[in-house]
Amino acid sequence: MKLQEVDLRNVYRIWKSNLGPFRGFFRSTPFVSLQTYEDFKLEKESIVEYNPQTLNIIMEKFGLKTLPVDNFRYYSGEGANMLIRRALKDAGDPELAHYDEGQKLYREMFEADPMYKVVPYKGMPETLKKLKEHGMKLAVCSNKPHPAAVKVIAQLFDGEFDMVVGQSEAIRRKPAPDGPLMVAEKFGVKPEECMYVGDTSTDMKTGKAAGMYTVGALWGFRDRKELNENGADLVAEKPTDLVKICE
Repeated sequence: MKLQEVDLRNVYRIWKSNLGPFRGFFRSTPFVSLQTYEDFKLEKESIVEYNPQTLNIIMEKFGLKTLPVDNFRYYSGEGANMLIRRALKDAGDPELAHYDEGQKLYREMFEADPMYKVVPYKGMPETLKKLKEHGMKLAVCSNKPHPAAVKVIAQLFDGEFDMVVGQSEAIRRKPAPDGPLMVAEKFGVKPEECMYVGDTSTDMKTGKAAGMYTVGALWGFRDRKELNENGADLVAEKPTDLVKICE
């Protein structure tokens, strides 16, 4: 399906192609892919600089080996806990003996400065503004801790998002669809009336599990093959492609 085949200008009435009436638009936060706000907040190089620096400091504290920067493109995407597990195993702790302390240290370091190296992807602020102009409700669903997700979104995109949902005891982490489904309910829309955008296999699984039209973002960590193989209904190459859906 080509982007121009989808017309969402009247998001509350339009029934075109096989997409249905989208009335909500969900951004996933790869928040780095939050991992670290991947999809919309961090430039890829910034994410891949922050996580290695933080985790390698922790690995050195435990007397483990430091890890190559490129590894973190694949460690990220399923929340901080999984990030730490993967890093510890590759650093020489297959039994995860340092997991509890590592998790505590990582969260302390992240919460102390969640804005470190965080900048919007090129074209993302303009894209969000135009989507809002089309009448769409916007939300963030992240695997990052809820307080940090709210703080970063407020500082980067003041007023652009109608709701932010980070990880908490009440919300299972992605790919469980709890976050997107909760937001859809709060917006008063059906899941099939929503579009979910993310940049990893986890995001694609989340969107499909929620019953939403799922768009893969190539400006994040993973490639087209991974996104397609995990259920992407459409793959967008850059943030501004999302606006074309509304034209």
